[in-house]
Amino acid sequence: MYCYPNHPQAVAHIKGGADAAELSGQVRFYQGRESVLVVAEVSGLPENSRSGFFALHIHEGESCSGKAFSDTGGHYNPGETPHPVHAGDLPPLLQCHGGAYLAVRTDRFRVQEIIGRTVVIHGDADDFRSQPSASVGTKIACGVIRRQ
Repeated sequence: MYCYPNHPQAVAHIKGGADAAELSGQVRFYQGRESVLVVAEVSGLPENSRSGFFALHIHEGESCSGKAFSDTGGHYNPGETPHPVHAGDLPPLLQCHGGAYLAVRTDRFRVQEIIGRTVVIHGDADDFRSQPSASVGTKIACGVIRRQ
């Protein structure tokens, strides 16, 4: 059995950019003994994507500012591993009537290591093979991971 606290240790409040102004939500991070539970819940995803999937990543940057969220930098990848095994690579969101919910366990990072970094939703699905960080389209939403 996996035990996680009742309250997240960190949360990123997601806001869409100019091309996805209706997009909003939260990504919550719960630190367990051996892994982190990541729970993403968003609404307002564009329904005109080709596949209905949207790439979700933790990025190394500490700000959602800049044109098209350019200050988020690249994927969080302290181990300098190839894509898709960066610490910041997460499973994609699957849009359903504009919303998505995702819960996944990972041992690629601890919550304390990602505080202050950013969570980014991209406009396309992750192809899981392009290097160094995937062919995922533009950054359509972002949130800074803050300690709770």
